[in-house]
Amino acid sequence: MNIAINYKSIALLLATAITCATSINFLVKAQNNSEISNPKFIKSENASQFELPGKGKPFIPSNKEQSVKPNEDRGTIGPDDRILMTSNKYPWSTIGRVEGTTANAKSYHCTGTLIYDNLVLTNSHCVIDPETGVLSKEVKFLPNFINGKVRNPRDIASVEKIVYGTDFKNGFQDNAKDWAILVLDKPLGRKYGYLGWKSIPSNVLIRNKNAFFFVGYSGDFPKFNPGMIAGFEKGCSIVAEEAGLLLHDCDTAGGSSGGPIIANIGSQYYIVGVNNAEIKNRFTGQDIINTAVKISTIEAALASK
Repeated sequence: MNIAINYKSIALLLATAITCATSINFLVKAQNNSEISNPKFIKSENASQFELPGKGKPFIPSNKEQSVKPNEDRGTIGPDDRILMTSNKYPWSTIGRVEGTTANAKSYHCTGTLIYDNLVLTNSHCVIDPETGVLSKEVKFLPNFINGKVRNPRDIASVEKIVYGTDFKNGFQDNAKDWAILVLDKPLGRKYGYLGWKSIPSNVLIRNKNAFFFVGYSGDFPKFNPGMIAGFEKGCSIVAEEAGLLLHDCDTAGGSSGGPIIANIGSQYYIVGVNNAEIKNRFTGQDIINTAVKISTIEAALASK
C-alpha cells in the first residue's frame, strides 16, 4: 500500500470512510442459538454502573497452550501480507467473530477480542447502524472461529449488554469514538484467555514501524472461504494520527471492523488500537489508508462517566 500521502486529505471530499462491517448471506446453522439476545444498549457517558475490570492486563489460562505462530501450517493466500489464522492457542484464541442481526433481519459480521472474562472489544458500528442509528436486534460472539465453526458450539455467547462510544449522530467526526464493549452471557475469557490493552502515545506507536500484528475476519479473505477464517498480518504500521484516529496500513476489508492492532510488549500481547474503517478515494475506489480507534479514547470515555 502506498502511504506517501498528505493525511490531511482524509477530511476532504476526495476521500470517504468505509466502515469495515460486512453483511453475510448465511449463518452457520449448527452454531447459532435460536434465542434472541436483545442486548441492552448503554452509551458510555450513561454507564455509571459499568466498570472496566482487569486494569488492561492480559490473562492466559493455566491449561492453555501458547504459540507465536497464528497458523500452524504457515500457508499464505493471495498477493497481500495476510496468512490464515488457524491456531487455537493463546493469544489467537482470544479473537473471534461478532455476528449480528439488524432490526430488518439482515445478518452481518465483525471482529472482536476478549479483554476480560465476559467482555469483548469491538466497534460501535458493529452494533449500531451508523447511517440510521438503529440498534442491532441480536449480537453473538463466536470465540476462536476457524473454518466456519467454533470448536465447542456451547461456547457461542449471546451479548446481554453493550456499552458504546457513539451513535454517529455527529457523522464522520464520531468515528474516533467508534468503539463498543460487549458484555457476554458466558465467562469465555477464563477458557480462551484475553488480551490486555495499553494506551500508548501516538508518536511512540508511529516511531515503531512494522511492529504490530493485526487479526480480522475480512470478507475478502481467504478466497476459498471468505470471512470464515481470520486473516493475520505481521509487521504493519501505525503511520499517523488524524482527527483523533490512528492511521494504519494493516490489510483490512469489510468484516475486519473491531479487529485488534496488537503489540508484543514484554513478551505479552496488548491491544493498542481497534480497526474501524478504510479511507478510500471517492472517485477511484482505491484504498488510501485505514483508521483505528485509540485506546486512550476508550479509557477517557469510561473514566469520565
